[in-house]
Amino acid sequence: MSSRHTPKQNHLLAALPAADYERLLPDLELIAMPLGWAVYEAGGQLSYLYFPTTSIVSLLYVMQSGASAEIAITGNDGLVGIALFMGGESTPSRAVVQSAGNGYRLKASILKREFALGGHLQQLALRYTQALITQMAQTAVCNRHHAVDQQLCRWLLLSLDRLQGNELVMTQGLIANMLGVRREGVTEAAGKLQADGLIQYSRGRIKVLDRAELEKRVCECYAVVKKELVRLLPYEIHVT
Repeated sequence: MSSRHTPKQNHLLAALPAADYERLLPDLELIAMPLGWAVYEAGGQLSYLYFPTTSIVSLLYVMQSGASAEIAITGNDGLVGIALFMGGESTPSRAVVQSAGNGYRLKASILKREFALGGHLQQLALRYTQALITQMAQTAVCNRHHAVDQQLCRWLLLSLDRLQGNELVMTQGLIANMLGVRREGVTEAAGKLQADGLIQYSRGRIKVLDRAELEKRVCECYAVVKKELVRLLPYEIHVT
């Protein structure tokens, strides 16, 4: 395992007491999570629980037509694969890496062993799930009631909170798919933010230049999601 990578880059794992962390450590496998990789497909059986460290995973619902929309994102704040401990072991959503990086995976059998102990991992995972449900609900409200530029600000801020640095690798077409809106709408919204000096967009890279102004323009949904995560879990998510 490279010294540059450690499971404690994931905030849930870092929040575990030392004894729990040491027991889990031999079973945490470091993996690369490349851009566009499907961590799991809709309806597929889950074999691992994933803890992103330097990557971001988008949870998507895909329609029969092939159209999709993002329902939540997960990064170093949490985990991917809640169906494993919520009783279903599969889910109608799809999980795709939105920002490339690394993470750790844990076999389902080890997860079940930990949950049988009823310890801190179980408590943290269930609290994170409640925060994730809040994010899903707020995303649905946001997509229905708020303008595309507000949705884009929310998406940028949620992504930045889960990354080191202020740059995202993401095309406008992919953002449109995530938000479930037309690409023209994202192009217009991104153009407005760039013209006002908040972001710089070039060749699939978005650099945030003025986070404070983004936070002024974003709708209430961002604060609701962030506040719930901080309320439920014993850490604060990274803010650049």
